[in-house]
Amino acid sequence: MRQKISKILAATAMAFMLLIATTDAYSQCAMCRATVESNAGTGRGEADNEVGMGLNTGILYLMAIPYLLIGTVGFLWYKNSRKKEAKN
Repeated sequence: MRQKISKILAATAMAFMLLIATTDAYSQCAMCRATVESNAGTGRGEADNEVGMGLNTGILYLMAIPYLLIGTVGFLWYKNSRKKEAKN
């Protein structure tokens, strides 16, 4: 029981540290920023904002996929190890 509490405490502390250490992720890489700035020079006005928003959304999508994959593998590994412990 004591080991379970220490694992929960460690997980909570890790989640809290990661929560505090976050930064604003809604930004663009250097290449995407250059693309948006070059489009801004064409004078299309409102369409430039749509291009920037689309690029930001694409960047966030590409960033989320590896975390989802790693999280899924970690969850399945955890679930499998729990089944093995229950059998012993």
